[in-house]
Amino acid sequence: MARILIIEDDKVLVESLKAFLEYNGYEVDIARSYEEAADLTFENKYDLYVIDINLLDGSGIDFLKDIRGAEDNTPAIFISAIRNVDTIAKTFEIGAEDYIKKPFEPEELLIRIKARLKTKTGGKEISYNDIVIKDSRVFKNGKEVEIGTVLRRILEKLIENRGKVVPKEDLMELLQNPSDLALRVNISKLKKKLGIDIKSVRGIGYTLE
Repeated sequence: MARILIIEDDKVLVESLKAFLEYNGYEVDIARSYEEAADLTFENKYDLYVIDINLLDGSGIDFLKDIRGAEDNTPAIFISAIRNVDTIAKTFEIGAEDYIKKPFEPEELLIRIKARLKTKTGGKEISYNDIVIKDSRVFKNGKEVEIGTVLRRILEKLIENRGKVVPKEDLMELLQNPSDLALRVNISKLKKKLGIDIKSVRGIGYTLE
């Protein structure tokens, strides 16, 4: 059973969403503030976050940004009445998977949740030597290694194309702020964290033998 945390300060809305999602087979916890959400994510492991932008004591955007910085890569869906394009773009820049504008039908949220969880749990396992990627988690010698979403996506791309040169342009599409320097820094981090030999093909891209 998937476990969802809803972070929303509207008591009526959050209680109705909790009841609806539990009826549809999910385990649901609720938090009405940044602080309460932070405590729950520290104590529990969730499969999905549903986050409002305006909380009692802070911003849902700041909350997601902070947990992403702490290597928490749990999928996140924002729900908000804010329709400003810059704000919506910001949620995706910091790692959100989806954004639903209020008001919305609970069935729409359910559809989005099913899609996110299917993506999270339905992916195939890929491996390279002693490294395994399964359900968006990375393991080396059977021990989980926290490398963050961006590094994991780069690693997946390289493993899926092992023995081939992956153009740097393809890899930079996986970065939040793409540049040659940012890509080199991320490749260096990946090599250091996992002890793998990623070769640079000057002016073209990178390859994993």
